[in-house]
Amino acid sequence: MSRLVVTYRVRAPSRDAADIAETLALEQSVEVATSVVRDEFVRDEVMGRVVGIARVDEGLHDVRIALASITTGDEVAQTLNMLFGNSSLHEHVELVDVELPAEFAARFPGPRFGIDGIRELAGARGRPLTCAALKPQGLPVERLAALCRDLVRGGVDVVKDDHGLADQGYSPFAARVAACQRALAQASSETGRRALYAPSLVGPPAKLAEYARVARDEGAAMLLVAPALVGYAAFHELVRSACVPVIAHPALAGATRIAPPLLLGKLFRWLGADAVIYPNYGGRFAYTRETCEAIALEARRTDCAWKPMLPVPAGGLAVERVAELRSVYGDDIMLLIGGSLLMAGDDLVARTRAFTHAAHSAPAAR
Repeated sequence: MSRLVVTYRVRAPSRDAADIAETLALEQSVEVATSVVRDEFVRDEVMGRVVGIARVDEGLHDVRIALASITTGDEVAQTLNMLFGNSSLHEHVELVDVELPAEFAARFPGPRFGIDGIRELAGARGRPLTCAALKPQGLPVERLAALCRDLVRGGVDVVKDDHGLADQGYSPFAARVAACQRALAQASSETGRRALYAPSLVGPPAKLAEYARVARDEGAAMLLVAPALVGYAAFHELVRSACVPVIAHPALAGATRIAPPLLLGKLFRWLGADAVIYPNYGGRFAYTRETCEAIALEARRTDCAWKPMLPVPAGGLAVERVAELRSVYGDDIMLLIGGSLLMAGDDLVARTRAFTHAAHSAPAAR
């Protein structure tokens, strides 16, 4: 019987680590004391097992628990429930990793397009891709479309909605997608370069399906969705039905005690995201360089059945950091710059051209 090996980081004195590990194994499997488990099958095949306890630091331990794959039902929400359902309520416990058996992972197809598929659509090889965001919140459709046009004239590969754009009265979803797609087509025709537009989808499952149909009918070549906002199972279902690459946004993902490399790098890829946005080090958020590199590593790992997912570092990036980030991450990334471009005002096109030029001509990767 195959098992998922799950690693939890526990804050507790060393004397309590073994008891806490046993409690986690039971809580995330049978949810009763060992003395209650009298059925042989439940005891041998279903009940969680402690397979390792390692001291990380004073009062900090990594606990490894083997959980039966059959308890997941091969379904997204139930898998997450078994990984961290009840134990997420313990403030001293963080979910930091999970080793998925090959036969279990193979039941989930992962990204449909991945890095190579996105590169093919964008016509971009041998360099980082570039991305810019439509913002700020509150602009009318016409202004957003004009921004889209200027960003494409500046040479970006992907223009995405800001994740805060939804179906608000000042920027209705259908009208915005139609206008931005027309603006993108016009600018692409002028420049002779391909560009992709990714509208932001947020809402309940029925609305997500409706928005996806609108985006498809208007010719949008990508979608932007925040898995933690819409629900992980709903995100997985949307990705499976989408005929274009889906960029996963990290909004609300920080509200859980799940390590970012696991959640953003591995689990979002498991859910089927083709690209993942995450807060880059040295920007508006507190991720370290080590955490960011670990996210990119998980996203692009080749030792599994899934296509590599495109890392998209973002959050306070500036044109002046492009060469640095290429040296850190290599070429298989998409650099996302938002406010730093828009601060250029009337010089937006020129500033965007400086961004794309830097991405095309930065020193080779390490």
